[in-house]
Amino acid sequence: MQIQVGYELVYECPQPTPMIATLSIHYSRVSDLIKADHLVLTPSIPVTAYRDSYGNWCSRLAAPAGQIRLSSDAVVSDTGTPDLVAPWLEQRPVEALPEEALLFLLGSRYCETDLLSETAWRLFDATPTGWKRVQAICDFVHQHIQFGYGLSSPTKTAFQAFQEREGVCRDFAHLAVTLCRCMNIPARYCTGYLSDIGVPPPYSPGDFAAWFEAYLGDGWYTFDPRNNTPRIGRILIARGRDAADVALTTSFGPSTLESFKVWTDEISAS
Repeated sequence: MQIQVGYELVYECPQPTPMIATLSIHYSRVSDLIKADHLVLTPSIPVTAYRDSYGNWCSRLAAPAGQIRLSSDAVVSDTGTPDLVAPWLEQRPVEALPEEALLFLLGSRYCETDLLSETAWRLFDATPTGWKRVQAICDFVHQHIQFGYGLSSPTKTAFQAFQEREGVCRDFAHLAVTLCRCMNIPARYCTGYLSDIGVPPPYSPGDFAAWFEAYLGDGWYTFDPRNNTPRIGRILIARGRDAADVALTTSFGPSTLESFKVWTDEISAS
């Protein structure tokens, strides 16, 4: 199948403001691009790009004073198959993990393993290890947190989400990531597009989505505690320790998000 994805973000900057945008589709999906996701800036200003330490494609720009519009419109080829479910996968002991996975056992800005370790072991010590333990964590988070737009804030952490029991998809992902790390399962935060393909209406407003990947067996596998069911048309943008590493935009000065639109739509065969 083909999926049209894109965004339009409009910022108001009272003064010239350097920015970093992490909005490009992840390199692992580049071969699936039918129409490239070029970043379009209005007004047109210079932009340079680089890969961060996690391999994400980032764009640097200096927004002028006034309004700036960032947009893109792409078409992605997708298999149309739901997220893989592999309950036979086992958890590897810490001493057998590859070195690149060890970072994702540690606490981070939004994932306070020190504050949730005792809770995690109390809740999940008796669960089967491996995939089934990660799924048990997702089940808990899915049931523990009430989803709702406006029920979060840019500074809410996993521990706060656990206490307040409400939030948006990033809070579900942060809490699940933290609980996995507490149980010695490497987990990394992901952001990207997620379609409503295969999901009955009513549909959610267009938005970017957050989920996570856990290291099991010999690789990374997708889990989504917010939806807690395999989904079709998941298109990765970036991975990191938590949302601080994969912010859609980072402004080095005052800026206000004036308008926000995201679309993820299946293109009907003609």
